Amino acid sequence: MAVEVALLGGSFNPPHVGHVLAAQYVHATQPVDEVWLMPSFHHPFGKPLESFEHRVAMCEAICRETSGWLKVSEVEREVGGEGRTVDTLEFLRARFPDHRFTLVVGSDIVGDLPRWKDPERIRALARMLVINRAGHPAPGAVGPPLAEVSSTRVRELLARGVLPTELVPRAVLAYAAKAHLYGL
Repeated sequence: MAVEVALLGGSFNPPHVGHVLAAQYVHATQPVDEVWLMPSFHHPFGKPLESFEHRVAMCEAICRETSGWLKVSEVEREVGGEGRTVDTLEFLRARFPDHRFTLVVGSDIVGDLPRWKDPERIRALARMLVINRAGHPAPGAVGPPLAEVSSTRVRELLARGVLPTELVPRAVLAYAAKAHLYGL
């Protein structure tokens, strides 16, 4: 029997409660066994990122608070290249032939999908699930609007010296402070 895996990719720079809520929603409502957080190794559109190792460690801090269904995949480091979703899915399908993948995307990026490399091949490799992100309605998006939060907003607050305790899991803030990330 195939293992059903939902893939939640992103910069996770830093991971925030929106990521946690999205993962929890998908696990609770979709026919998936696991949800994998997939931090991007290189951002395909050139966003500056904290180191991959730090972003993975912050995602792992979130996973420790679940009962094993939430995991971190470092696949994007293994794939290398430009961080294109289609390349990651091709790699995962070859490595895990007994897995079926659902690609989870937020409704905020639906407009960007035509700019992705080979969007039709992406749809052939994985079921696509668009989740409703607050402030970004999109046709076909599922679920209630999730938290209106972004990593960009979190970094802006931190740069102003505001600790975003309502927007970022405690474990992530603790790791970021210990590693002196984002001015902490």
